Parts: sequence; C-alpha cells; structure tokens
Amino acid sequence: MDLALDLERIAAAAETFATGDGLVAILATEPAEGVRRYLCAFEDGAEGRTWLALDDAGEPVTSRREVHDAATIAALCEVAEEFAFPGDLDELRAQLVALRIAEQPSGIDEAEDAARALQHALGVPPSVATPARLDGIGAAVRRLERALDPAAPSPFAAAMQSAQGAVEKLVGEIEGGYRLRFDGAGR
Repeated sequence: MDLALDLERIAAAAETFATGDGLVAILATEPAEGVRRYLCAFEDGAEGRTWLALDDAGEPVTSRREVHDAATIAALCEVAEEFAFPGDLDELRAQLVALRIAEQPSGIDEAEDAARALQHALGVPPSVATPARLDGIGAAVRRLERALDPAAPSPFAAAMQSAQGAVEKLVGEIEGGYRLRFDGAGR
C-alpha cells in the first residue's frame, strides 16, 4: 500500500484516541523488517505534546520496548536526514556539472554520481524510518564525502555522534509523554 494512504488510514485511527487533542504528526517507522509502527504526536494547549504508537492495524502499542525501538529509529533517521548534506544537493550537482564542463577534473564523475545517489537515498517525504534507510543514507553520505575529499574525516559521522543526546531526548519525550500505560513486558 502507498505510504500516503497508510498515513491517512493511521491518522483516522489515531483520531479515535485524540480525546480532544490535535493530531500534529505521524512518524512511520519499521524498527525491524515487517514490523510497522506509527508514532503519533498529539498536542493540546495545557499538557503539551503526548505520543501514541499504533501498529499497522491501527491498534495501540503498549510494549515499552517496541515504542522505544520505533522512537529510536525515527530519531536516528531524522538526524541523518538533517545532517546528510549541509546545503542544497541540487545546487551542488549544478556546481559539479559546471566544474566538469569548465575543468574536467579527475573524479568529477564519481562526485556527480555520489551526489545523485545521496539525493536518491534521501528521497522525497514522507518516508519510513528503517535501519536500512539509515544505513543507506550513511553509505551515500560517506561516498559523497570521499568523492569530494578522500582524505577528510567524515563530518556526517561526527554530527551523528554528537546528536546522540538529541536522539535520547526525543526517545525520552516519547516514552515520558506516552498516552497509555506500558505493559510489564520489555525493557
């Protein structure tokens, strides 16, 4: 099924749990192959943001471990997308084409291919946060970094490392603002 249709279906299911709060976001995740979880964010003026994870059938998830895993991969993919490239990839690709035409430096084809591969890995929203997506973005970024400067350390790896606190904060926000009580299983 198309992700946009899935999100509409899950939004309708989430609305049944809204209790007067507004549904403000849905993050589609697949923390393990074939295990789809949707993190739904709700806001009201008084309590702030609360969260509820729904499974693919639109039923609430009450396992702390499952919510934690979904929140972690969602946060990691969001950070990876944010730090994948500090500028506009279309602009970089245009600059690489101009450089190829003007100077024809060695390695320019690899840099152009790497920029195109990163754009492909990032895709167009909405997307599903998965370990494979995270790995794909990381591999595409590193390929582009090496094509642009083979000797340089990875700014992306450093950014991902420094973002661990932000990932933990988001996971904590989701678990701390969970709308239901977790069952006894899991973590």
